Amino acid sequence: MAQKWYVGAVAGEPNLHLSKERNTFQAHTYRKKPMPNLLRLNVACSSYDQVVEKCVAWSHKNESRCLTFSAVHMVMEAHDKPDYRSKLNSLDMVNPDGMPVVWALRMLGCKTATRVYGPDATVCLLKAAAERGIPVGFYGGSGATLQRLVEQVKVNYPGIQIAYSFSPPFRKLTPEEDTAIVNEINASGARFIFVGLGCPKQEEWMINHRERVPAVLLAVGAAFDFLAGTKPQAPRWMMRSGLEWVFRLACEPRRLAGRYFKHNPRFIALVLRQWVTTRRLAEAN
Repeated sequence: MAQKWYVGAVAGEPNLHLSKERNTFQAHTYRKKPMPNLLRLNVACSSYDQVVEKCVAWSHKNESRCLTFSAVHMVMEAHDKPDYRSKLNSLDMVNPDGMPVVWALRMLGCKTATRVYGPDATVCLLKAAAERGIPVGFYGGSGATLQRLVEQVKVNYPGIQIAYSFSPPFRKLTPEEDTAIVNEINASGARFIFVGLGCPKQEEWMINHRERVPAVLLAVGAAFDFLAGTKPQAPRWMMRSGLEWVFRLACEPRRLAGRYFKHNPRFIALVLRQWVTTRRLAEAN
């Protein structure tokens, strides 16, 4: 069984792991781990190199795997929705996408935690795909964004094989439509499928389609817009300082204001509470 890059788990809380042999979910209880989880969400203490290495190896074996990149929004969605959290904890890797998540992991014991930013990981994976002849596909985004993304990827990564791209309608697909999409993806031979539907929709899509698609599924969210050039990225200094959310709020206040003001203060309070609880338990032992 492939190793999972988990940062611990709550003692006694089962995580779902996909059993490829029986095509069912099996519950495993993770006991002691060297680093704590984050508000009951297992977040990988990973790196760009590890993500690329794992994804390339899985693609060569035609394995169905799921990865995502977690910022505060996802952590809080997982905290508020236990069913969603259980699904995320069944993924192969949940990487720390934002600096607040990285800082929280360091507070809770993962001193070596570093950021694995979804758009930058996408760049690393596209470069690896071009160099190693791994066919890729894109699922999500608007039609215009997807077209620009494909054009830009072809320019930036000469020789890359873009085997599939599709912008789904902004409604629930019928079972027949969904089956047709799965068949098209599988027929294309794509081994990296980048999914850009936004959190939590893209993670739900991956979970519903793993084992139906023999490829590495990567929920990369805003990477579609950033790499296509349809939305601006925050300056690197703001990213390093954990202020990317300020930049994005200034760019899209109506869409993001409610999310940030709902989640950010609670994230700080809950992480501090977990830190205090962890210290008390450590002192008691």
